Amino acid sequence: MANSDAQRLRDLALLRRVRDRMDREYARPLDVDALARWVGMSAGHLSRQFKKAYGESPYSYLMTRRIERAMTLLRRGDLSVTDVCFEVGCSSLGTFSTRFTELVGMPPSVYKDKAEYGTEGIPACVAKQITRPVRNREAQVSGRR
Repeated sequence: MANSDAQRLRDLALLRRVRDRMDREYARPLDVDALARWVGMSAGHLSRQFKKAYGESPYSYLMTRRIERAMTLLRRGDLSVTDVCFEVGCSSLGTFSTRFTELVGMPPSVYKDKAEYGTEGIPACVAKQITRPVRNREAQVSGRR
């Protein structure tokens, strides 16, 4: 195996570790610099390789995980939008609301109001799948939403 192939495989393994950490620790303060240091890469290299491997930046991936969790919490209905924002690790209600609206197609307050009745009677595992946010790239490919 050529040296560049071996490096690419090492990078992919490190990128999986980064992605897995974002999946597990989405509510914690995570930033590209800290994640890059954690796996021994520069922030620029991590960002470029992550986007190449997964089709989006690490920040975009993390925000999608946070929005997915926020959708679940909003469907539950016992927390305010502000509480959900902070619960999923966002520090700015404005950024959270903007990103939520981009991914889901409606503001979190509207989603919360509609979600109370939208998944009633549907098993939680099915509700999670059908309410998952769709990134622009996925929406164009699959034709959903």
